[in-house]
Amino acid sequence: MSIGTSNFGASNSSPLSLSKSATTTCASLLRELQEIWDEIGESDTERDKILLQLEQECLDIYRKKVERSRKYIAELHQSLAASEAEIAQLASALGERVSVPRYDKMKGNLKHKISIISPTVENLRLKKQERLKEISEIEVQIADICADIAGSDQILDPNEIHVDELDLTTKKLGELKSHLQELQFERNLRLQKVSSHISAIHELTVVLSLDFKKIMVEIHPSFVDTAAGQSKSISNETLARLTSELNLLKQKKQQRLLKAQDLGRTLKELWGLMDMTVEEQTRFDHVTRVITSTADEVSSPGSLSIDVIEQAEVEVERLNVLKASKMKELIFKRQSELEDIYEGVHMDVDSDKARQILSTLIESGSVDLSDLLSSMDGQIAKAKEQAQSRKDILDKVEKWRHAAEEESWLDEYEREQKKLQDQLATEQETLFGSKPNVKKPLGQSTYANTMVSTPNSRRVGVPSARHGISSGKDRRDSGKAGGVIPINYVALSKDDRGT
Repeated sequence: MSIGTSNFGASNSSPLSLSKSATTTCASLLRELQEIWDEIGESDTERDKILLQLEQECLDIYRKKVERSRKYIAELHQSLAASEAEIAQLASALGERVSVPRYDKMKGNLKHKISIISPTVENLRLKKQERLKEISEIEVQIADICADIAGSDQILDPNEIHVDELDLTTKKLGELKSHLQELQFERNLRLQKVSSHISAIHELTVVLSLDFKKIMVEIHPSFVDTAAGQSKSISNETLARLTSELNLLKQKKQQRLLKAQDLGRTLKELWGLMDMTVEEQTRFDHVTRVITSTADEVSSPGSLSIDVIEQAEVEVERLNVLKASKMKELIFKRQSELEDIYEGVHMDVDSDKARQILSTLIESGSVDLSDLLSSMDGQIAKAKEQAQSRKDILDKVEKWRHAAEEESWLDEYEREQKKLQDQLATEQETLFGSKPNVKKPLGQSTYANTMVSTPNSRRVGVPSARHGISSGKDRRDSGKAGGVIPINYVALSKDDRGT
């Protein structure tokens, strides 16, 4: 094959034909090669062989290029198909509707179609990552709160949280947010309950003088050791322990309050029996102050401590020892008080016999002295009631006695005026020889006025005109008609008179 007849480097109108510059270059190279062969003296056969080899190599290059182009086209089709599938998957996972035409329905070449589809894919991928991150963060918070409620001490690894990437819809996100809010509300309620229980336990330990930190550590260490940033435990078990401890402390407070109230009442009773001084009683004001208090009203620090209870018990024991030695003295003191009440209302009491009976009872030991003292207090109260009921009668008797004394004085004042008049008449008769016809009023007689102040007179002065002699006489006659009432008279009931 001659160079002139060879098709190598031939030009035609095919889109794949060599450009004019390339054809010119190939022709120049062939001429140069012809000259080289001529200089070498290469045969025509060898020349044709070399030209065929060059042509085959060129064809191989074209063929490889075509194969690569075909493979690239397939890859572009595959990419478009994968993009369409990814769009469908992302849209389904995100729960969104995406309006993108199928690539086989689009007009234009493959690169144009890819330029239309690619932004949609990238946008959906970005949304997926954002949604995945948001859901993952919520899932971590949910898992963290659930672990707190369950009481798990294991540290949560966010990488271990699995998120279903096939369901990233806004509905799923909304459900997770709602669930998270419910858990956050539950956690807040539990924290408030924990704080309330801790505060109540602290108040009780202050009143009872107990070790608050020791109690809290036994319930859960997080209530005391918060240096590492550990949050307070809100698990069901912890809440149950807090509730149990709180109820236990409330019971203990009630028991100690009842004990303190009983000791306080006993102290007041003993103080009253033995007439203890105010200074001695003041030492236990913190005990007697709670006698009428409820458990909720007692809040002073240490007011129900075991030391306070023990001190009060020791004081009660001490006073009981003193009580035994002073009880006999107190009993006879009550007897004297009882006798004074009866004497004040003129009631006869056999004091010697009563004291003898009391001495016999005390010495025999057959009766509790406290009961005996209480019995005497009851007798004193009854005697006071009887004295009050007899008071009206005694008042009337006292008024009658005063009236009788006044009437007696009037009689004497009149057994005296008559003597004065008779003496005056006698003296006048002696001096003048006859009795005066007109008798002067008593108030005009200097001598009579002088006699009013004589030792026999029982009052200084003269009764008023309305209480003159005639009225006094009437009262005297009236008194005589009714009989004279003795001064020591006391009205008695039929039962009293019968005895």
